Amino acid sequence: MTRKKRRLVLISSALAVLGVAVGLVLVALRDNIVFFYGPSELAQKAPLAGQRLRIGGLVKQGSLVHEGGRTVRFAVTDTKQEVVVTYTGLLPDLFREGQGVVAEGTLGQDNIFLADSILAKHDERYMPREVADALKKQGLWREGAEAASMGK
Repeated sequence: MTRKKRRLVLISSALAVLGVAVGLVLVALRDNIVFFYGPSELAQKAPLAGQRLRIGGLVKQGSLVHEGGRTVRFAVTDTKQEVVVTYTGLLPDLFREGQGVVAEGTLGQDNIFLADSILAKHDERYMPREVADALKKQGLWREGAEAASMGK
C-alpha cells in the first residue's frame, strides 16, 4: 500500500469512528430532551400524548383543589389559555395561586397534564426564565419594583 492510500484509509477510519460516536451521543440524548411550552403554545402545537415536556405560567387563582392524599389539581395559565395539571407529591413551600410555576411531566389523552415535578418561584423577583419569556411575549411581564409590589 502506498503512503497516500494508508493516509486515506486512516482518515476514512477516523471519520467513520467519529460518525458512530456522534450518532450514539445523539441517540442517548434524544430521551433527555424536554420541550418547554406555555399554555397558548401547548394549545397551538398539540404535542403527542405521553411526550415529556415542561409547561410554565401562573397558577390560576381559585383553581387549586386538593383531591385527597397528596394529589392536587390546578390550572396553569398565561391569561389567554390554561392547562389543567394534576400532581401527586409534596408541593414546594412557596407554591401558591397567582405565582409562577414550571411543571414537568406528560400530557395525557384527556389533555390533562400529569406532572411528576413542580418548580415554584422563590421570591418576588424570580421567575423561571421560560415563564418570564412567555409572559413578555404576551406583554404581561412586569419588571423590577412594580413586580415585587404586585407579589406582596
